[in-house]
Amino acid sequence: MAQAFSRQAVLLIKLGTIAISIFWVAAVLLWRWAISPAGGVNDAIAQPIRFSHKHHVGDDGLDCRYCHTSVEKAAFAGMPSTQICLSCHSQLFLDSPALAPLHDSAGTNRPIHWNRVHDLPDFVYFDHSIHVNKGVACVECHSRVDQMPLTRRTASLEMQWCLNCHRSTRQHIRPFSEVFLMQDQKPLSREEIRQLSGIYQLQSERRLTDCSTCHR
Repeated sequence: MAQAFSRQAVLLIKLGTIAISIFWVAAVLLWRWAISPAGGVNDAIAQPIRFSHKHHVGDDGLDCRYCHTSVEKAAFAGMPSTQICLSCHSQLFLDSPALAPLHDSAGTNRPIHWNRVHDLPDFVYFDHSIHVNKGVACVECHSRVDQMPLTRRTASLEMQWCLNCHRSTRQHIRPFSEVFLMQDQKPLSREEIRQLSGIYQLQSERRLTDCSTCHR
């Protein structure tokens, strides 16, 4: 019985199948790379000024809100302006070469371009103020920055990581007085969770895991 396809045709079919498989694998890898937040987990991001949260927060005790001024009222937490930095460094370490970009910014009236460590894709909506005012502490997402000489991301920021929190929201809240404290989360009692859930008027798990909550 004669073969339906010649050897050359069979070879072309095999090569075509392999090429299509390689294309789809490459497409999936490219897609995952495109939606992944900038920088890898535990990678320190280079900054125009070598800023240490360990020194400013851990040693000097600066509150998060001193530099991130809009964290309680806006989606974006805000980055420290030149004037905020100069509130200390107009007197301290004036001759330090490390602070040359700061004084250059003040002299040219050009803002410092800080590089984001936690950077979500554009199709993800995240609001700092909602989380903060619902009792989600800074350390839940940013970890113990007061122990970081160089700021790094400790969370994957992938959708499943966010959903794990949204599915167990009541396990990730604390009294508002503790939201900005740099300390590990202590387990809450059932009564504390009940009281805080009422105070914060938390949404249902179904609402918090709805696609439209984070994708608009």
